[in-house]
Amino acid sequence: MVGVTGATGYAGGEVCRLLAGHPNLRLAGVHANSSAGRRLGELQPHLLPYADMEVQPSDPASLAGYDVVVLALPHGESAAVAAQLPAETLVVDCGADHRLNDPAAWARWYGGEHAGSWPYGLPELPGQREKLMNATRVAVPGCYPTSVTLALAPALAAGLIEPDVVVVAASGTSGAGKSAKPHLLGSEVMGSASAYGVGGVHRHTPEMIQNLAQAAGAPVSVSFTPTLVPMSRGILATCSARMTPGTDAAAARDAYTKAYADEPFVHLLPEGQWPTTAQVLGANTVALQIAVDADAGRLVVVAAVDNLTKGTGGAALQCVNLALGLPETTGLPLVGVAP
Repeated sequence: MVGVTGATGYAGGEVCRLLAGHPNLRLAGVHANSSAGRRLGELQPHLLPYADMEVQPSDPASLAGYDVVVLALPHGESAAVAAQLPAETLVVDCGADHRLNDPAAWARWYGGEHAGSWPYGLPELPGQREKLMNATRVAVPGCYPTSVTLALAPALAAGLIEPDVVVVAASGTSGAGKSAKPHLLGSEVMGSASAYGVGGVHRHTPEMIQNLAQAAGAPVSVSFTPTLVPMSRGILATCSARMTPGTDAAAARDAYTKAYADEPFVHLLPEGQWPTTAQVLGANTVALQIAVDADAGRLVVVAAVDNLTKGTGGAALQCVNLALGLPETTGLPLVGVAP
């Protein structure tokens, strides 16, 4: 039995959507303090199988009876709830509370007391899959770090690029959550693209640095500029770094081919084909392509991911599968929705 708190938001709703097609997991309860007592169908009308479920409060007592609890809460809210849940319950945190290993990084970027780190839910990183098997606590990665980490980790691990990377990533509006915000009104977003979090201030930056430094085995600097574009979901991340001496296109492609040959959710596209957010819409997949800018001496990697599926909800269930000993792909869509 699975309980989802934050089920009325975008990330929690995506977890519920994917649970509807999972053969081994059953959604048994939905929770959200702000909407307690209302029908889920009023708030998430696309979740027809669960429309008559009554939204329950998110207090620990209400969540204690599930085998699996998915926390889809804003940063700073998950830790207090998780700390009061039974040790044997599989708790999967879609928020930021347990992603960072460094307490100083948490204090700088989020403020408050660091809740500690949990096994990090990106199985495609070397050594992470084993840590997730039989885990009872899992920290789901952020959506931007998922795309950027998978785009750059093979090149850093193989020593193909310098540990100083530049990322410009476009995201749809669902990445900002479901709360009403003036700058996300349709009349503000339609026909317009805008940068935000410019100058190294986006809170996903330390998570990218943490992941990429792990891949490189050395410190890594990241210059990250996110942009908001007029689409509801999806991320297209363009990542680049100066190549190390002796690196060429053949070596780069070989490193990525080897890194992701056995990964069911990461696809290095055929040469000449570039990722689009449309091709991964609703799928728990990442599409990648690489190129060498010979004149600039830089490797360029483009990654497309659905921020709500592989970027959040799908990643959560991928980790649940691993923790429960189920085949990793169980219940997770491998193909996108088109057109």
